[in-house]
Amino acid sequence: MQWHLEDIVRDPLIDPVAGIALKRRIDASNQERTDMVEQVDDHFLDKYKEIIPKKEATINTESPAWAVDRLSILALKIFHMQVEVNRTDASKEHIEKCKVKLAILLEQRIDLSGSIDELLNDISLGNKYMKVYRQMKMYNDPSLNPVLYQPQS
Repeated sequence: MQWHLEDIVRDPLIDPVAGIALKRRIDASNQERTDMVEQVDDHFLDKYKEIIPKKEATINTESPAWAVDRLSILALKIFHMQVEVNRTDASKEHIEKCKVKLAILLEQRIDLSGSIDELLNDISLGNKYMKVYRQMKMYNDPSLNPVLYQPQS
C-alpha cells in the first residue's frame, strides 16, 4: 500500500490538501513499519540472549531485522521493475534499461539474503553480537516535534 501512496503523493498535479493527507498516511505507515521491525529485533535479541560473544566478536552495521526490512523493500523494487519489463506500451529502450536494472536488483537480493544468513549464523556462533539502536523517530511524537508541542499562533 505504501509503495502506491508514495507514487501518488509525487504527482505534480496533486491537490495540496490531498497530498498532505497522503503524506500523513505515509508517515503513519512508516512509524508502524519501524515499530514492527523493532519487534522483530526484540525477537532476535531474545533468541540469541544465551549466546556469549567471543572476545573478538564484532558488531554489524545494522540489526538483522533492519536487514530483513531492506530485503522486503528490495522485493517490492523487483516486483515493480518486473512490471516495467513486462510493459507492452513502453519503448524497447525503456524495457532494456529496466531489464538491466532488474538484473542488478536480483543480484542484490542474492547478496543481501546471503548476508542476512551469514549475520544470523555469525551471531549464533558468537562471532558477531547484536546491538539494537532504536529509531526514535521524533517527527511523529507530539512531545518531541516542536511544531506539534508549541502553541500555535
